[in-house]
Amino acid sequence: MGQPNRYNSLCMFTNHFRLIIHVYALNSNLATPSHRYMKILATEKDRASSLCTYTEASDGHSTGIVDMKERKTTSTINRILINCAAQAKEYGGCVAAKVPEVERDMCLKEFLALKSCMQNVWKLYLIKWNFLYLEIAVGSMQRRRLKEMSGKASSSQSTVGLNGSGALSHVYIKYPPLKCCIPGSRGLFYDDGNKLLLSPTLDQVFSWKTAPFAPNVTPTCDSISEGPILSIRYSLDGKMIAIQRSTSEIQFWHRESGETFTQSCRSESESILGFFWTDSPLCDIVIIKTSGLDLLSYKSESKSLQLVDTRRLNVSWYIYTHESRLVLLASGMQCKTFNGFQLSSAGIIRLPKFEMAMAKSEANNKPVLAAEDVFIVTVYGRIYCLQVDRVAMLLHLYRFYRDAVVQQGALPIYSNKVGISVVDNVLLVHQVDAKVVILYDLFADSRAPISAPLPLLLRRFPRSNSSGFRAHREDSESSEAHVVNDNEINIYGDEWTFLVPDLICDVATQFLWKIHLDLEAISASSSDVPSVLEFLQRRKLDVSKAKQLSLSIACTAILEHRPVSMVARAIDVLVTSYSHSHSIKTGNHLKGTKSEKISPSAVPHATDPRSSADVSASRVEALGKSIRHESTAGVRGLPNKTLTFSTSDSEESTSPDSVRANLNDLHSVDGKGDRGKSAEPSGVDQLEPGNNPLNASASELQESQLTSPAVSPDEMYTFVFSPAEEEMVGDPSYLVAIMVEFLRSANLEKVKVHPNLYVLTLQLLARGERYAEIGLFALNKILEPSKEVAMQLLESGRQNSQTRKLGLDMLRQLSLHHDYVLLLVQEGYYLEALRYVRKHKVYTVRPSLFLEAAFASNDWQHLAAVLRFFTDFLPGFRNTSDHTTYYRILNEMNSSIAASSF
Repeated sequence: MGQPNRYNSLCMFTNHFRLIIHVYALNSNLATPSHRYMKILATEKDRASSLCTYTEASDGHSTGIVDMKERKTTSTINRILINCAAQAKEYGGCVAAKVPEVERDMCLKEFLALKSCMQNVWKLYLIKWNFLYLEIAVGSMQRRRLKEMSGKASSSQSTVGLNGSGALSHVYIKYPPLKCCIPGSRGLFYDDGNKLLLSPTLDQVFSWKTAPFAPNVTPTCDSISEGPILSIRYSLDGKMIAIQRSTSEIQFWHRESGETFTQSCRSESESILGFFWTDSPLCDIVIIKTSGLDLLSYKSESKSLQLVDTRRLNVSWYIYTHESRLVLLASGMQCKTFNGFQLSSAGIIRLPKFEMAMAKSEANNKPVLAAEDVFIVTVYGRIYCLQVDRVAMLLHLYRFYRDAVVQQGALPIYSNKVGISVVDNVLLVHQVDAKVVILYDLFADSRAPISAPLPLLLRRFPRSNSSGFRAHREDSESSEAHVVNDNEINIYGDEWTFLVPDLICDVATQFLWKIHLDLEAISASSSDVPSVLEFLQRRKLDVSKAKQLSLSIACTAILEHRPVSMVARAIDVLVTSYSHSHSIKTGNHLKGTKSEKISPSAVPHATDPRSSADVSASRVEALGKSIRHESTAGVRGLPNKTLTFSTSDSEESTSPDSVRANLNDLHSVDGKGDRGKSAEPSGVDQLEPGNNPLNASASELQESQLTSPAVSPDEMYTFVFSPAEEEMVGDPSYLVAIMVEFLRSANLEKVKVHPNLYVLTLQLLARGERYAEIGLFALNKILEPSKEVAMQLLESGRQNSQTRKLGLDMLRQLSLHHDYVLLLVQEGYYLEALRYVRKHKVYTVRPSLFLEAAFASNDWQHLAAVLRFFTDFLPGFRNTSDHTTYYRILNEMNSSIAASSF
């Protein structure tokens, strides 16, 4: 092995070690890796260069021949390599054999690259060191998951993968995929405007609808003329097909009449880079050329295109997103200078010119930015541009405003090939070489990942159901192999193309996959309960799962006796989220807030009108969608075809509760809504997505209308506090403290609390004989007066007269006269009850209750008084059976008394 190759291998190995250090830091709840580990890493980089001075024999063993002067300064690792070559090789084989076991048990496939390194003898010391920290990371993750899930396996572990292993992952693709296998296909193209996957043949084009995502969807077919295809798109109304035949010609095909016409370049010095249809009132189609933009409208009378406007610019390549209606044009020697345009319903909005940051690899070597290194995504209604810098190994983030483009930090990458996805507003950065995916939530201030890097999982039906599933598919489809072999699916294969936001196209197999988040696995990967709840409350796709996990996590935190301050912050997250959701439903969300203008895209953007030291979560921001388009519109399907995907948003439910006034495509930024972004210019206008997004299936949209991840006070009582009270034993003071924090948070947000929660609080206080606190809670209106609370005060007041008095006072305060009178009668105070009935004119009480109580006292005078009262108080009482019965009883009592006196 030559010296340069050996040095490059060590550098590659060092990068893998840097990834392991970050994994260890994430599993230890550290924001950044320890300085100690990074210092060690720097030291080993220096040692790596010294290793390059050695040569190896043909059998792979070190020769051990070094200069005497050099031997004096030889480090420990060098001596090991020289003197222990045989033992090192044996150890390397042992360690390499252990890797599959680690992969099977913990499924940390992000370290697959480590396997090949472990079999190289001269890397022994680094291997031992690397594997040590691998075990640390694995152990830390395993302990945390066991603790968080309380012995319950996550959904990702219980689900059987394609190869039968219950692999651990936060992100998965689900079998079956959408199969686009057409004989004679000339490649795959993605029409983002209509959400169609297109597969043209010699004289036909097949199209599959990808939203809503349905693996068994039937393709439609249109006839086209023969010829080369560089790009193909349907018009937004579905009446026409546009096909780019060359760099100078686009052919238009009318689907109904079959008539065609062409649009060509006027000058030989310019060429067509691509095109896209638009719903702007100014034009119908935009053609991007090396000389700029041509905006054209279709004239049905003449069946031709009419030039509306031209924007002259030098263009090297472009990216476009239909959902945001934003096109970025790259120019310059390094293709890092960009001009941006948004074609909205209000017209054409031009963004200021900006440049992207690019590190220099060498003094005289300036890298050129490629189209595949730039992505446009929409997260929480905000439009971002992501740029891959392979020299600096960074992913730069830029956020768009109407009069500014602001760089908002960078994310580290660990792979030369990077893919981008957005699922439910979560940014997924696929480290293709390392075969792992890292998740980021851009809503939070921190740019730290949500959890440790884990592989992408292929999930299918359990094996017990596989035969039935196979039989069903065989009945519905003919002669197609429906069961995918293990070796047929290559996770992160070379032919994978990532379609932002959440689709993956495998060109080799012609499969289209949809990406899903495993919310349960993500929740189990962190012990920071408030942060996890914040994350779950922002989810919109699987709201039922998010709500279920939120309730389970909150209850578990209480049962585990987590610190009151931490549980209080978690409760604040849930209460604030519910308050915001409820205020939007009732139309009161603009009170006390600074309203923001949004686009007519139904992609909302909400801000938090208050900040509190006790609340770590900002209000839930509404769902956004994101898409990515590359400079051309296809995927390489045949050799010598430079066809790449143009990408689009996939289905993603948008809650109508979050949609506000439909005002403008651009709106002012409220600084409170974007915490931690001090670099943004104040008062600038934010660029928002365009209108008419095709984003949600009917079922998903209906679910988002009916449900929300927000947890109501009723659900908090039923699924959190009540189960916690049943399972907790001993002193109830801890649970009381938690419930008081919930009442504080609810009062702060003006959220109505379920009366049973007040009752439970009283029961716990009475169980601890804390009657003084009960009095304070009642007098200071911490316990909201209600019939249930009053009855509980009376129940608890059996052991404390002052508490009983509070219950009686609350009944009178609530004007519950009937209940108050009944209570007095049941306790024997029927004469006092009669006075109360006369004073407050309570006509609903049955006279028989008073008569029975008076008769039970065996006092004829009391019975006579009660009879006289109801005779005077209730008209017609003399004609009732109660009057007849008790008048006869009174006469009998008087007769017996008179007889006994003689």
